[in-house]
This record gives sequence, C-alpha cells and structure tokens, in this order.
Amino acid sequence: MTNKIGTTDIGNTIEELLVELEHCTETERKQKILIINGILKEMKKEDFKSIFSKKLFNRINSMIEERKTQLKNAIYLLKQIGYYRVLSRMWNNSFDLSLLKERIQKMIAKEGKKKEMMDDKFMVDLCECYIAHSYDFPPELHSICIPCLLKVALNKDGSEETQKEVEMALLHLSCFKYWKKIPEKFYLNEIKEIIQYHQKHQHLTQLAYRFAWKFLTDRLFWNGNLEDVIANELLFVREAAKELEELTRSVNWKRKEEEKVKEVNNVEMWLSVIDRYLISISSWDEEHSGLIFIIVSVFRAAKEKYKEISKYCIFLLGNAAGNMAMDDDALLKGGAIDITLEAIVQLDSIDNLFYECLSFFDYICEKIKMKTKNELEEAKRKETKRKLLEKMEEEGYEDIFTSFHTISKDYVNIYDI
Repeated sequence: MTNKIGTTDIGNTIEELLVELEHCTETERKQKILIINGILKEMKKEDFKSIFSKKLFNRINSMIEERKTQLKNAIYLLKQIGYYRVLSRMWNNSFDLSLLKERIQKMIAKEGKKKEMMDDKFMVDLCECYIAHSYDFPPELHSICIPCLLKVALNKDGSEETQKEVEMALLHLSCFKYWKKIPEKFYLNEIKEIIQYHQKHQHLTQLAYRFAWKFLTDRLFWNGNLEDVIANELLFVREAAKELEELTRSVNWKRKEEEKVKEVNNVEMWLSVIDRYLISISSWDEEHSGLIFIIVSVFRAAKEKYKEISKYCIFLLGNAAGNMAMDDDALLKGGAIDITLEAIVQLDSIDNLFYECLSFFDYICEKIKMKTKNELEEAKRKETKRKLLEKMEEEGYEDIFTSFHTISKDYVNIYDI
C-alpha cells in the first residue's frame, strides 16, 4: 500500500483489521499488524494527524463498547502503531482529546490499586499503548506504569523476541518528557542495573540502549543529584562517545537527506541524549572534550548531504556553551569553535544556522567577559580569550562577521571581549 490510499481509506482499514482480529490466531494477528506497518512506512508525517484523529480514536472506543472488537485487540494494534509513531516522531494530541484515552487511563489506575493486577502482559500493553499516544501523562500513573515497564526491561534473556519486548519497554519509558518530575524510587536502581548489565554483556539492541540513556538523562532536569551516577558510576561520556563514533562510521553520508536511513536516525537520537546531558551538567573534565570532538566529527560528516543534522550539531554545541559549567577552552580543543566558524564562512545569507552560530559565540563571549578575582581562573580566562581572538583573525573571520553585521541586528560583537 502506498500514499495513494486516502486518509479515509486508511482509517477504514484500521477499523476492518480490528474486526478481523477477533477470529485470528497469533500468527495471523502478526500478519495483520504487518499490513498496518506497511501503511505507516509509506505515510507522510503531515498525513499522520489527519488519519489518527480524535474521530478515529473515538470510533475505536465505540467499537469496544459495542463489542465489535475486544479491548485487548484494540490495545495490541494501537501499541504497534504507537511504536512506529514514536520512532518516526510523528506527534499529535488527538488521543489526549479522545474517549479512548479516558477509558485506558481509568483502567490503568483501577488495576494499579489492586493487590494483584490483571495479566502482566496485558497490563504492559495497556501502559505502552497509553504512553505512546498520550502527550500528557498524569503523575498518578508513574508509580504504576514505570515499574511495570522496568520489570519487562530487566529481562536478561537474549532471545530475539525478548530483546524486542525490552526495546519496546525502554522506548516507551523514553517517552516520559524531561520536564516530568519522577521520584527516584520508581526507577533508579532498575535503570542502573539495565545499563550496567548491558555494558558487561552487550545484550540490548542499539535502540534499547539509547532509550535507556534517554530516560535517565532526561531526569537530570529535576534531579541534579543524578549527575554523579550518570557520569561516574555509569560512565555516560565514554559510552555516548563510543556509540556515536561507531554510528557515524557506519553511515553512508553520501546519501541524500531524503534517503535518510535507520543509522542516521540513530545518530540524531544519540545527539538528543547528549544534548540533554550537556545542558544539565554542573562539572566538567577533560573527557568531555572527547565528546565535543565526536559531535564535531558528526558535523563534518553530515554537512554536505544532511544539513539538518549539521545544524543540530551547532545548536547542541551552543547549548553546551550556554552551560556556565562548560569549559570554553575545552570547546576550543574539541574543535567546536573551528566548525562554527567554518559554518559561518560557508553561508551566503542569513538563516537559522547563522543565528545558531551567533548564539554559540554569544554564550562564549559572555563567559569570557566575566572577570574573576581568583588569579588562576583569571589567567585561564585571558588565555582562552587570546586563543579565541587568534582563531577569529585567521582566514579573515573578522571581515566575515563584519559583513553579516550590516544585515543582522542580532550581530554579536566578537571583538568586544
């Protein structure tokens, strides 16, 4: 099936599949799901919202009430759709506005109060379906859904089926937004065990490992105490640099951006995890320069064919520079200033990338201006300033910034430091 199928036809196909699932064996059910997966792979992002609308979710809810389909089948199908939706980053809030969300939320809350929950597998399906489609996740469900999914993710069986279940569980955990405050008691020991076991035995898929890190680093937003666990116990910088370096080498960067493949998506995902970490950390060491260097390497690899990724690298480095704990000298050593200057040299007009570059230098210059009474720190500040100005004077960078100054009111006066 291709995009030539209308959105109404796709909605009807989903409803028809729900009816057909009532009389399927497990094998047949998986085959039916493959039909939906085929449709999703051909679907454009802009079509997703119109297809998976409040109307469709309400219709599925009515089918459950009218006993045209069992709740289990609806949840199973929607979970598969949600998995693809999360991977493809096709977001909309239609589910949050639907009666189906109310039904599932009440069921999870009700079952969570019981001493003995319903069938564990179905409870996992309920939680994963809800998380994958809901943008707004109420705190009262944290104590139910997070332990439920972590129990699945702790399964150390190396079979392909188990690996997929673990990946699904960790993917849905990674959907918890960074601004959601989640108590450590619901996750910390378990997520540490998952990450440390993989570091020893390499039993997770690449995606699963990335999802585990995303869930944990997102928690830094509310809980700075996790920094020691993440950086020192779990060695995030080393692990992230290794994963990103391997992925960067595996990508065929000569492909056009519209031919984006799984490896490129994985690079973007790891960059987003690293971004959250660099924004949040409160201390800095030499090892972080290596992480900056890997980000610089991604920029250089992607800049010809994958301009969105190269722009994201500059954005990420700007966020790092904006962190007051970040050592500007390390950004110099890691090559961040070099590639930002290169990016500006290659621009022939004002665009979003230009402003990302200016933000980067703005952050650095503001910190270099901040004098200190500590003699060692003041000497280091002056040395970093000297190195930066030397960089700016190479290859005529002063003239380039001055030319942009004539057309940009947001020009940052690099030399006023």
